[in-house]
Amino acid sequence: MSDLFWLSDAQMARLKPYFPKSHGKPRVDDRRVLSGIIFINRNGLRWRDAPREYGPHKTLYNRWKRWSDKGIFAQMMVGLAANHGEEKTVMIDATYLKAHRTATSMGVKKGGVDA
Repeated sequence: MSDLFWLSDAQMARLKPYFPKSHGKPRVDDRRVLSGIIFINRNGLRWRDAPREYGPHKTLYNRWKRWSDKGIFAQMMVGLAANHGEEKTVMIDATYLKAHRTATSMGVKKGGVDA
């Protein structure tokens, strides 16, 4: 597949300080696994639909789950955004907004007459 996503050397260098220390046996290639996780999330795929080039889907899922539970991905986002974002910028994704079921009827009295 030519449309696979791979983190560059510069991107890996910026992410490396946030990686947890390896205990015991060495981790599987960080670039391959993180690139696979990003590819899956970017394309909205199931873990088992990951291209073979990223390795076993179970490895991708396990790394994502462990690092998510430890807050490592959150630390990465905060750390990367700290030096490059505007402090006054607030972004809201519409998927987090939920209108109350009566929101469409605000300002309308019974019988369909406006207040």
